[in-house]
Amino acid sequence: MSISPTVIIGVSGGSGSGKTTFARMVQANLSDDFCGWLAQDRYYRDLKPELRGRINYDHPSALEFELLAQHLSALRRGEDVWVPQYDFASHSRQTEWTHFPVRPVIIVDGILLLTQPQIRDQFDFSFFIDTDEQIRFQRRLNRDTRERGRTPEGVRDQFFSQVKPMHDEFVEPSRQHADLVISGERSFGPVIDRIVLGLRGRSLDLTLTP
Repeated sequence: MSISPTVIIGVSGGSGSGKTTFARMVQANLSDDFCGWLAQDRYYRDLKPELRGRINYDHPSALEFELLAQHLSALRRGEDVWVPQYDFASHSRQTEWTHFPVRPVIIVDGILLLTQPQIRDQFDFSFFIDTDEQIRFQRRLNRDTRERGRTPEGVRDQFFSQVKPMHDEFVEPSRQHADLVISGERSFGPVIDRIVLGLRGRSLDLTLTP
């Protein structure tokens, strides 16, 4: 498949599946000048303080997908965008937004991307990273205690009261919309090598196999 001047690739999968690792590996192999990485997590809604403790951040309604769709459409037209910054410690959107320049390849990752038709329509190709629940939980536990200041008890409670139910209801069913499902428990190397080769050659083989 030949690709447009700006190709947009979506990477989805459950929390802790390895989707961000996959996206960053693709970007690293293509270089920052050639490939930009955009995270769904930047688009959490900016809520009033009294509402921040009540929201389920793994539900689609927590995200401003309308804005993400606008940004992806602009990037496809060859326009730079300004993207929001979200602070997980304070659960709030920052006042300063970040300049995001258009590049030949844009890779977007997030757990809920494939649940949204207006986002799926922007992708030239999409992946779903499939990873066992216990592995995903352990990865999230390690990340949130190390990087986001959470307690192990808090991470566990959130995972099984919010993350898992939303995964089962929204994330897992969205895999049907992916062009390719790959394992998050094996090396991404062979798949990434083929992606990088195809993108540098300005084509993407839809017969890619895991």
